[in-house]
Amino acid sequence: METLYDIVEPIEAFAPVAWQEEWDNAGWQVAPTEPRTTPCSGVVAALDVTEEVIRQAVEAGCNLVVCHHPLFFRGVKRLVGATVQERIAAEAIRNGVAVYAAHTNLDVAPGGVSGRLAERLGLRGVEVLAPREKGVMKLVFYTPEAYVGRVREAVWEAGGGCIGRYEACSFNCEGAGTFRAAAPECRPFVGSVGELHAEREIRTEVVVPKERISAAIRALREVHPYEEPAYDLIPLALPDPRVGLGCVGELPEEVPVAEFLGRVARAIGASCLKHSPIASETVRRVAVCGGSGAEFIPEAMARGAQVYLTADLKYHDFQRAEGRITLVDGGHFETERQAVDLFCELISKKFPNFAVRRAGETGAVGYFFDGR
Repeated sequence: METLYDIVEPIEAFAPVAWQEEWDNAGWQVAPTEPRTTPCSGVVAALDVTEEVIRQAVEAGCNLVVCHHPLFFRGVKRLVGATVQERIAAEAIRNGVAVYAAHTNLDVAPGGVSGRLAERLGLRGVEVLAPREKGVMKLVFYTPEAYVGRVREAVWEAGGGCIGRYEACSFNCEGAGTFRAAAPECRPFVGSVGELHAEREIRTEVVVPKERISAAIRALREVHPYEEPAYDLIPLALPDPRVGLGCVGELPEEVPVAEFLGRVARAIGASCLKHSPIASETVRRVAVCGGSGAEFIPEAMARGAQVYLTADLKYHDFQRAEGRITLVDGGHFETERQAVDLFCELISKKFPNFAVRRAGETGAVGYFFDGR
Protein backbone atom coordinates (compact mmCIF):
# COMPACT_ATOMS: atom_id res chain seq x y z
CA MET A 1 0.00 0.00 0.00
CA GLU A 2 1.19 3.53 -0.79
CA THR A 3 2.35 5.64 2.14
CA LEU A 4 1.26 9.16 3.04
CA TYR A 5 4.51 10.46 1.61
CA ASP A 6 4.01 8.51 -1.63
CA ILE A 7 0.72 10.33 -2.22
CA VAL A 8 2.22 13.74 -1.47
CA GLU A 9 5.40 13.17 -3.52
CA PRO A 10 3.93 13.99 -6.97
CA ILE A 11 2.55 17.25 -5.56
CA GLU A 12 5.94 18.19 -4.11
CA ALA A 13 7.62 17.29 -7.41
CA PHE A 14 5.21 19.60 -9.27
CA ALA A 15 5.29 22.38 -6.67
CA PRO A 16 8.34 22.09 -4.37
CA VAL A 17 7.82 23.50 -0.89
CA ALA A 18 10.97 25.62 -1.44
CA TRP A 19 8.93 27.72 -3.89
CA GLN A 20 6.55 29.01 -1.22
CA GLU A 21 6.59 32.65 -0.13
CA GLU A 22 8.57 33.46 3.02
CA TRP A 23 5.38 34.17 5.02
CA ASP A 24 3.67 30.97 3.92
CA ASN A 25 3.36 27.63 5.71
CA ALA A 26 3.08 24.98 3.01
CA GLY A 27 3.86 21.34 3.76
CA TRP A 28 2.70 19.00 6.51
CA GLN A 29 0.21 20.63 8.89
CA VAL A 30 -0.69 17.50 10.83
CA ALA A 31 1.23 14.26 10.34
CA PRO A 32 2.41 11.11 12.09
CA THR A 33 6.06 10.81 13.08
CA GLU A 34 6.89 8.80 9.96
CA PRO A 35 4.72 9.76 6.95
CA ARG A 36 7.18 7.86 4.74
CA THR A 37 6.18 4.56 6.34
CA THR A 38 2.54 5.21 7.32
CA PRO A 39 0.18 3.52 4.83
CA CYS A 40 -2.36 5.80 3.13
CA SER A 41 -5.88 4.39 3.20
CA GLY A 42 -7.26 7.19 1.04
CA VAL A 43 -6.97 10.93 0.44
CA VAL A 44 -9.39 13.84 0.24
CA ALA A 45 -8.23 16.87 -1.76
CA ALA A 46 -9.78 20.22 -0.87
CA LEU A 47 -9.30 23.94 -1.30
CA ASP A 48 -9.64 24.43 2.47
CA VAL A 49 -9.40 21.92 5.28
CA THR A 50 -12.50 22.28 7.46
CA GLU A 51 -14.17 20.25 10.15
CA GLU A 52 -16.56 18.98 7.48
CA VAL A 53 -13.67 17.87 5.25
CA ILE A 54 -12.10 15.98 8.18
CA ARG A 55 -15.45 14.29 8.87
CA GLN A 56 -15.74 13.40 5.20
CA ALA A 57 -12.29 11.82 5.28
CA VAL A 58 -13.09 9.82 8.41
CA GLU A 59 -16.41 8.56 7.04
CA ALA A 60 -14.71 7.49 3.81
CA GLY A 61 -11.88 5.72 5.66
CA CYS A 62 -9.25 8.17 4.40
CA ASN A 63 -6.29 9.18 6.56
CA LEU A 64 -4.95 12.07 4.45
CA VAL A 65 -6.30 15.49 3.45
CA VAL A 66 -4.42 17.50 0.82
CA CYS A 67 -5.49 21.15 0.73
CA HIS A 68 -4.49 24.43 -0.91
CA HIS A 69 -4.79 26.80 2.05
CA PRO A 70 -2.64 25.89 5.08
CA LEU A 71 -4.35 25.18 8.38
CA PHE A 72 -1.78 27.26 10.27
CA PHE A 73 0.02 30.47 9.33
CA ARG A 74 1.27 31.45 12.78
CA GLY A 75 2.67 29.59 15.75
CA VAL A 76 0.23 27.59 17.86
CA LYS A 77 0.73 28.06 21.63
CA ARG A 78 -1.98 25.66 22.76
CA LEU A 79 -4.44 23.13 21.37
CA VAL A 80 -7.62 23.60 23.42
CA GLY A 81 -10.28 24.03 20.74
CA ALA A 82 -10.54 27.80 21.20
CA THR A 83 -10.26 28.50 17.46
CA VAL A 84 -11.55 26.73 14.39
CA GLN A 85 -7.98 25.85 13.42
CA GLU A 86 -7.39 24.22 16.80
CA ARG A 87 -10.63 22.25 16.50
CA ILE A 88 -9.75 21.05 13.00
CA ALA A 89 -6.26 19.99 14.10
CA ALA A 90 -7.63 18.21 17.18
CA GLU A 91 -10.24 16.40 15.09
CA ALA A 92 -7.58 15.33 12.59
CA ILE A 93 -5.24 14.07 15.31
CA ARG A 94 -8.05 12.31 17.16
CA ASN A 95 -9.00 10.40 14.01
CA GLY A 96 -5.50 9.78 12.68
CA VAL A 97 -5.94 12.03 9.63
CA ALA A 98 -2.82 13.73 8.25
CA VAL A 99 -3.11 17.17 6.61
CA TYR A 100 -0.78 18.49 3.89
CA ALA A 101 -0.96 21.94 2.23
CA ALA A 102 0.42 23.17 -1.09
CA HIS A 103 -0.25 26.91 -1.17
CA THR A 104 1.93 29.61 -2.74
CA ASN A 105 4.26 26.91 -4.05
CA LEU A 106 1.30 25.64 -6.09
CA ASP A 107 0.48 29.23 -7.10
CA VAL A 108 3.93 29.86 -8.58
CA ALA A 109 4.47 26.43 -10.15
CA PRO A 110 4.50 26.29 -13.97
CA GLY A 111 0.99 25.23 -14.94
CA GLY A 112 -0.14 25.82 -11.36
CA VAL A 113 -3.18 27.70 -10.06
CA SER A 114 -2.85 30.74 -12.34
CA GLY A 115 -1.65 28.65 -15.27
CA ARG A 116 -4.74 26.46 -15.02
CA LEU A 117 -6.93 29.57 -14.75
CA ALA A 118 -5.36 30.93 -17.93
CA GLU A 119 -6.02 27.59 -19.62
CA ARG A 120 -9.68 27.72 -18.62
CA LEU A 121 -10.00 31.12 -20.26
CA GLY A 122 -8.37 29.88 -23.47
CA LEU A 123 -5.27 32.08 -23.26
CA ARG A 124 -2.35 31.33 -25.56
CA GLY A 125 1.34 32.20 -25.41
CA VAL A 126 1.09 32.25 -21.63
CA GLU A 127 3.99 33.71 -19.62
CA VAL A 128 4.55 34.30 -15.92
CA LEU A 129 3.22 37.71 -14.85
CA ALA A 130 5.60 38.30 -11.92
CA PRO A 131 8.64 35.96 -12.18
CA ARG A 132 10.08 34.83 -8.87
CA GLU A 133 13.37 36.46 -7.94
CA LYS A 134 16.08 34.66 -5.98
CA GLY A 135 14.81 31.33 -7.20
CA VAL A 136 18.29 30.38 -8.44
CA MET A 137 21.61 29.90 -6.64
CA LYS A 138 25.16 29.48 -7.89
CA LEU A 139 27.01 26.38 -6.75
CA VAL A 140 30.81 26.63 -6.95
CA PHE A 141 33.00 23.58 -6.31
CA TYR A 142 36.63 22.56 -6.71
CA THR A 143 37.68 19.19 -8.16
CA PRO A 144 40.93 17.49 -9.22
CA GLU A 145 41.27 17.68 -13.00
CA ALA A 146 40.82 13.94 -13.54
CA TYR A 147 37.47 13.89 -11.70
CA VAL A 148 35.85 17.14 -12.78
CA GLY A 149 33.82 15.50 -15.56
CA ARG A 150 32.08 12.92 -13.37
CA VAL A 151 31.41 15.39 -10.54
CA ARG A 152 30.01 17.94 -12.95
CA GLU A 153 27.77 15.31 -14.58
CA ALA A 154 26.42 14.28 -11.17
CA VAL A 155 25.50 17.89 -10.35
CA TRP A 156 23.82 18.29 -13.74
CA GLU A 157 21.81 15.11 -13.23
CA ALA A 158 20.67 16.45 -9.85
CA GLY A 159 19.14 19.50 -11.53
CA GLY A 160 22.01 21.96 -11.88
CA GLY A 161 23.35 23.70 -14.98
CA CYS A 162 20.08 24.65 -16.72
CA ILE A 163 19.73 28.14 -18.19
CA GLY A 164 16.52 28.63 -20.14
CA ARG A 165 16.36 25.96 -22.85
CA TYR A 166 20.05 25.10 -22.39
CA GLU A 167 21.33 22.38 -20.09
CA ALA A 168 24.78 21.17 -18.94
CA CYS A 169 25.85 24.81 -18.50
CA SER A 170 28.94 25.53 -16.42
CA PHE A 171 31.99 27.78 -16.19
CA ASN A 172 35.36 26.21 -15.43
CA CYS A 173 38.79 27.62 -14.69
CA GLU A 174 42.09 26.16 -13.47
CA GLY A 175 43.88 26.88 -10.23
CA ALA A 176 45.72 25.34 -7.29
CA GLY A 177 44.11 24.26 -4.04
CA THR A 178 46.05 23.75 -0.80
CA PHE A 179 45.21 21.79 2.32
CA ARG A 180 46.77 19.94 5.23
CA ALA A 181 45.16 16.82 6.69
CA ALA A 182 45.50 17.77 10.36
CA ALA A 183 43.99 14.79 12.20
CA PRO A 184 45.48 11.26 12.36
CA GLU A 185 42.14 9.75 11.30
CA CYS A 186 42.10 11.77 8.05
CA ARG A 187 42.23 9.74 4.85
CA PRO A 188 43.26 12.33 2.22
CA PHE A 189 42.69 11.37 -1.41
CA VAL A 190 46.04 12.97 -2.26
CA GLY A 191 48.89 14.09 -0.04
CA SER A 192 49.88 12.83 3.40
CA VAL A 193 48.56 13.44 6.92
CA GLY A 194 50.31 16.41 8.53
CA GLU A 195 51.87 17.72 5.32
CA LEU A 196 50.80 20.78 3.36
CA HIS A 197 49.69 19.68 -0.09
CA ALA A 198 48.95 21.67 -3.27
CA GLU A 199 46.71 20.11 -5.90
CA ARG A 200 45.82 21.30 -9.40
CA GLU A 201 42.04 21.73 -9.36
CA ILE A 202 39.23 23.02 -11.55
CA ARG A 203 36.82 25.62 -10.17
CA THR A 204 33.35 24.89 -11.57
CA GLU A 205 30.34 27.20 -11.37
CA VAL A 206 26.79 26.07 -12.12
CA VAL A 207 23.38 27.62 -11.47
CA VAL A 208 20.96 25.46 -9.51
CA PRO A 209 17.25 26.07 -8.82
CA LYS A 210 16.71 26.72 -5.13
CA GLU A 211 14.59 23.62 -4.68
CA ARG A 212 17.34 21.39 -6.13
CA ILE A 213 20.23 22.66 -4.00
CA SER A 214 20.08 19.81 -1.46
CA ALA A 215 20.02 17.19 -4.22
CA ALA A 216 22.92 18.87 -6.05
CA ILE A 217 25.10 19.04 -2.93
CA ARG A 218 24.28 15.43 -2.08
CA ALA A 219 25.31 14.35 -5.58
CA LEU A 220 28.49 16.42 -5.35
CA ARG A 221 29.54 14.84 -2.06
CA GLU A 222 28.73 11.30 -3.21
CA VAL A 223 30.87 11.51 -6.36
CA HIS A 224 33.67 13.85 -5.30
CA PRO A 225 36.92 12.00 -4.43
CA TYR A 226 37.76 14.21 -1.43
CA GLU A 227 36.63 13.41 2.11
CA GLU A 228 35.60 17.05 2.57
CA PRO A 229 34.96 18.68 -0.81
CA ALA A 230 34.97 22.49 -0.75
CA TYR A 231 32.00 24.29 -2.27
CA ASP A 232 30.27 27.68 -2.11
CA LEU A 233 26.59 28.61 -2.37
CA ILE A 234 25.88 32.09 -3.72
CA PRO A 235 22.32 33.51 -3.79
CA LEU A 236 21.49 35.17 -7.10
CA ALA A 237 18.97 37.99 -7.50
CA LEU A 238 17.90 36.61 -10.87
CA PRO A 239 14.26 36.07 -11.84
CA ASP A 240 13.32 32.53 -12.74
CA PRO A 241 11.05 32.91 -15.81
CA ARG A 242 9.48 29.49 -15.18
CA VAL A 243 8.28 30.28 -11.68
CA GLY A 244 6.17 33.14 -10.37
CA LEU A 245 2.76 34.50 -9.53
CA GLY A 246 0.10 35.16 -12.13
CA CYS A 247 0.05 34.68 -15.89
CA VAL A 248 -0.41 36.83 -18.95
CA GLY A 249 -1.44 35.67 -22.42
CA GLU A 250 -3.68 36.33 -25.37
CA LEU A 251 -7.06 35.15 -26.56
CA PRO A 252 -7.18 33.51 -30.00
CA GLU A 253 -9.00 36.59 -31.27
CA GLU A 254 -10.19 39.95 -30.02
CA VAL A 255 -13.64 39.86 -28.40
CA PRO A 256 -15.94 42.45 -26.78
CA VAL A 257 -15.14 42.91 -23.10
CA ALA A 258 -18.74 42.19 -22.07
CA GLU A 259 -18.60 38.87 -23.92
CA PHE A 260 -15.29 38.01 -22.31
CA LEU A 261 -16.58 38.79 -18.81
CA GLY A 262 -19.45 36.39 -19.41
CA ARG A 263 -16.90 33.77 -20.43
CA VAL A 264 -14.93 34.44 -17.23
CA ALA A 265 -18.01 33.99 -15.03
CA ARG A 266 -18.85 30.67 -16.67
CA ALA A 267 -15.25 29.43 -16.55
CA ILE A 268 -14.81 30.04 -12.83
CA GLY A 269 -18.39 29.32 -11.78
CA ALA A 270 -19.03 32.84 -10.48
CA SER A 271 -22.56 34.12 -10.10
CA CYS A 272 -21.33 37.71 -10.42
CA LEU A 273 -18.15 39.70 -11.06
CA LYS A 274 -16.94 43.03 -9.67
CA HIS A 275 -14.97 45.16 -12.09
CA SER A 276 -13.64 48.65 -12.62
CA PRO A 277 -15.05 50.85 -15.40
CA ILE A 278 -14.51 49.19 -18.78
CA ALA A 279 -11.24 50.55 -20.16
CA SER A 280 -11.59 49.27 -23.74
CA GLU A 281 -14.46 47.96 -25.82
CA THR A 282 -12.59 44.82 -26.83
CA VAL A 283 -9.97 42.60 -25.25
CA ARG A 284 -7.32 40.21 -26.45
CA ARG A 285 -4.44 40.41 -23.96
CA VAL A 286 -5.39 39.18 -20.49
CA ALA A 287 -3.57 38.82 -17.16
CA VAL A 288 -4.77 36.52 -14.37
CA CYS A 289 -3.73 35.72 -10.80
CA GLY A 290 -5.67 33.20 -8.78
CA GLY A 291 -6.44 34.43 -5.27
CA SER A 292 -5.30 37.80 -3.90
CA GLY A 293 -3.36 39.56 -6.66
CA ALA A 294 -3.90 43.30 -6.20
CA GLU A 295 -0.16 43.88 -5.79
CA PHE A 296 0.42 42.84 -9.41
CA ILE A 297 -1.84 45.47 -11.00
CA PRO A 298 1.25 47.48 -12.11
CA GLU A 299 2.76 44.34 -13.69
CA ALA A 300 -0.47 43.60 -15.54
CA MET A 301 -0.54 47.12 -16.98
CA ALA A 302 3.17 47.05 -17.82
CA ARG A 303 2.69 43.78 -19.72
CA GLY A 304 -0.03 45.35 -21.86
CA ALA A 305 -3.00 43.46 -20.43
CA GLN A 306 -6.37 44.98 -21.23
CA VAL A 307 -8.13 42.93 -18.53
CA TYR A 308 -6.71 41.65 -15.24
CA LEU A 309 -8.64 38.91 -13.43
CA THR A 310 -7.83 38.25 -9.76
CA ALA A 311 -9.58 38.38 -6.37
CA ASP A 312 -9.86 40.31 -3.10
CA LEU A 313 -9.61 43.73 -4.75
CA LYS A 314 -10.38 46.56 -2.33
CA TYR A 315 -12.18 49.82 -3.07
CA HIS A 316 -9.03 51.80 -3.76
CA ASP A 317 -7.50 48.97 -5.81
CA PHE A 318 -10.12 49.58 -8.48
CA GLN A 319 -9.05 53.23 -8.68
CA ARG A 320 -5.56 52.10 -9.70
CA ALA A 321 -6.95 51.07 -13.10
CA GLU A 322 -6.87 54.76 -14.12
CA GLY A 323 -8.89 53.94 -17.24
CA ARG A 324 -5.93 51.95 -18.64
CA ILE A 325 -7.08 48.45 -17.74
CA THR A 326 -10.27 46.66 -16.69
CA LEU A 327 -9.77 45.11 -13.26
CA VAL A 328 -11.99 42.12 -12.47
CA ASP A 329 -12.54 40.53 -9.05
CA GLY A 330 -13.77 36.99 -9.61
CA GLY A 331 -13.65 35.89 -5.97
CA HIS A 332 -10.93 34.07 -4.04
CA PHE A 333 -12.70 30.72 -4.00
CA GLU A 334 -13.69 30.92 -7.66
CA THR A 335 -10.25 31.87 -8.99
CA GLU A 336 -8.47 29.16 -6.96
CA ARG A 337 -10.84 26.21 -7.14
CA GLN A 338 -8.75 24.63 -9.91
CA ALA A 339 -6.15 23.82 -7.24
CA VAL A 340 -8.25 20.77 -6.39
CA ASP A 341 -8.23 19.67 -10.03
CA LEU A 342 -4.44 19.85 -9.94
CA PHE A 343 -4.26 17.69 -6.81
CA CYS A 344 -6.58 15.21 -8.46
CA GLU A 345 -4.61 14.93 -11.65
CA LEU A 346 -1.18 14.77 -10.03
CA ILE A 347 -2.17 11.98 -7.66
CA SER A 348 -4.20 10.03 -10.21
CA LYS A 349 -1.42 10.20 -12.79
CA LYS A 350 1.03 8.67 -10.31
CA PHE A 351 -1.50 6.19 -8.89
CA PRO A 352 -4.06 5.44 -11.61
CA ASN A 353 -5.68 2.66 -9.57
CA PHE A 354 -6.96 5.11 -6.98
CA ALA A 355 -10.72 5.59 -7.43
CA VAL A 356 -11.59 9.30 -7.74
CA ARG A 357 -14.87 10.77 -6.57
CA ARG A 358 -15.92 14.42 -6.58
CA ALA A 359 -17.14 15.70 -3.23
CA GLY A 360 -19.83 18.37 -3.02
CA GLU A 361 -18.78 22.00 -3.40
CA THR A 362 -19.81 23.63 -0.13
CA GLY A 363 -17.20 26.36 0.09
CA ALA A 364 -14.47 23.79 0.61
CA VAL A 365 -14.18 22.10 -2.73
CA GLY A 366 -12.95 18.55 -2.63
CA TYR A 367 -12.31 15.32 -4.43
CA PHE A 368 -12.29 11.93 -2.81
CA PHE A 369 -9.61 9.37 -3.57
CA ASP A 370 -10.12 5.84 -2.35
CA GLY A 371 -6.71 4.23 -1.80
CA ARG A 372 -7.97 1.01 -0.35
